[in-house]
Amino acid sequence: MNKNKPSLKERVVMLLLLAAILLIFAFFLKDILIPFLRLELRNDVEGARELLVDKGWLGFFTVTLVEALQMVVIFVPAEFIQISSGLSYPFYIALLLCDLGVCLGASIIFVLVRTFHVHNEAYEMTRRRIDRLSAGVHDRNAVLFMYGLFFMPIVPFGAICYYGSGTKLSYGRYIRTVALGAIPSIVASNLMGEAGKLFLLRDLSLGWLILVIVLLAAALFALIFVLLQRCIFKESDGTPDSPVYALIFFIVRLWHGRRPRPVIDDTLLREVDAPYMVLANHQSFFDFYYIYQMDHPRNPTFLVNEFYCTRPVLRSMAKRAGILSKKLFTPEMAPAMTILRTLRRGYPVVIFPEGRLSPDGRTNPIAEPGGAFYRRLGVDLVLVKIRGAYFSAPKWRKRRYRSEVRLTVEEVIRKDELRAMSGEELDRRIERVLWNDESASPVCAYPQKDKAAGLENVLYRCPDCGGLYTVTSRGNELRCGACGSVHALGDDYRFSAPPYTIGEWYDTLREAEKPLLGDFRLETEVDTLIHGANGGPNRKERGTCILDPGGFAYRSDSVSFSVPMDKLPALAYSSGAEFELYHENELYYFYPTAQRQQCARWALLVDLLAQRRREGETT
Repeated sequence: MNKNKPSLKERVVMLLLLAAILLIFAFFLKDILIPFLRLELRNDVEGARELLVDKGWLGFFTVTLVEALQMVVIFVPAEFIQISSGLSYPFYIALLLCDLGVCLGASIIFVLVRTFHVHNEAYEMTRRRIDRLSAGVHDRNAVLFMYGLFFMPIVPFGAICYYGSGTKLSYGRYIRTVALGAIPSIVASNLMGEAGKLFLLRDLSLGWLILVIVLLAAALFALIFVLLQRCIFKESDGTPDSPVYALIFFIVRLWHGRRPRPVIDDTLLREVDAPYMVLANHQSFFDFYYIYQMDHPRNPTFLVNEFYCTRPVLRSMAKRAGILSKKLFTPEMAPAMTILRTLRRGYPVVIFPEGRLSPDGRTNPIAEPGGAFYRRLGVDLVLVKIRGAYFSAPKWRKRRYRSEVRLTVEEVIRKDELRAMSGEELDRRIERVLWNDESASPVCAYPQKDKAAGLENVLYRCPDCGGLYTVTSRGNELRCGACGSVHALGDDYRFSAPPYTIGEWYDTLREAEKPLLGDFRLETEVDTLIHGANGGPNRKERGTCILDPGGFAYRSDSVSFSVPMDKLPALAYSSGAEFELYHENELYYFYPTAQRQQCARWALLVDLLAQRRREGETT
């Protein structure tokens, strides 16, 4: 017999206890709980305070019951009732009432899970996050792990209790863990309520109120972070299971906002065991965040531009989070070794093989083919196509639209199949599967009124008269200052006259540049920002950049160097701002002093020469 299974007597007692709790809830529903929850939904903290004070001792029960209710249903925020109780009662009473409510809610959850095997849908949505965290805990002590979860702001109390109820913990150890683990958060919220009370009584200015809240939140966060980093997840430091990894994506989630939440079809991923490689097309800066939200069995790590892993603060965070780095379009051995080590530790690795954002909504050619490398790794290859992100947040526009984004696992190439393919065959297959033309079938309508803003920094030549840098944007229109032609974008991101799409317009740029490939020379004065090697100090200077069929050259008063064209597979750039490359482990940002539309032209010419070189190698 399973000794963890409750006896008939225990089941009866638990059922009677649950019935009693439900009756108490029903007693309070009409006069207190429902009005209080309405105030909560309106975020009316002052109204909630007045209600609790008016109800006298019944208000005590309201705090406890509402705290318990939010535990059971998970998605009701606990901070509201905790701050309201801090506003209404002395600190020690508010703390006691909230902790009693947490214990009551935890007890109800324990009964529901252990006795009736109830599954909470809200918890199931959070369960994947908890499973990821538990994968990085080498000491599987459930009590210690629950304490760690209570200190993490990304996991609701109710979800932690559903997790704990599903373990083999006895009720005594379980409820003690809950009662103690919830105290720091309750203390912080109650103190915020106390500060709010002083503000309402005009004993505290608004500035001091904000400062107190910020300091309390910072102190709680620091306590959380130190406990997690040094006591609970110490062995996971430097991996995607570390608290720093969770912190990075918590910050990104706040930055990105809740919408758009990507529509994800990762059915094929469910048949894959970690570790594996993920390759995806690259449409927007937030593509890594969309990939992160797939149903990975373990947290994936990402191969990113070395710039993000060498700056102050970012350098430390990236290292502790297990993020991998590589210099853009620069041959290196170290990234291959770090990828291999990460896979051997069981973590998926995500790479965007284009190495840069798409300028025209179509997948870039793979500048640095990696098929031969992928087939030697001995893991499955997951090919993911991202759609919608390009029109949501293209590289040429500062504003991001909260429009639909879709991710689809298009193919999974098993490691046995990989070994039977040549590197060239695999590269061709990757390019074919990841190919996407965003203009061919937009995922939604785009009714915004400023869709063309900044687009002239990619579409730098008029398709009608061939005018160079004569195109300007306004609202949804691109206008040529030379011939006066107007091209307006509709809700489907198609132009009103030929060329009908951004991709087709970009093709006119290609055709205009191809006759010049044998003999051209671009030269521009630039303001140069140089990021020192390995996070070294930055420095600025003025110089000159030159591009011709032979390669790229830069000279200034302090340095002069050149890069042969066959060593320059692509040129990364920011629309209307700068182009960039690495030289001797330093990252150079070149800002043209005049006509910054030309950044896109420099990059396109390098692409065309690289394409001609690839085609020559295959003939």
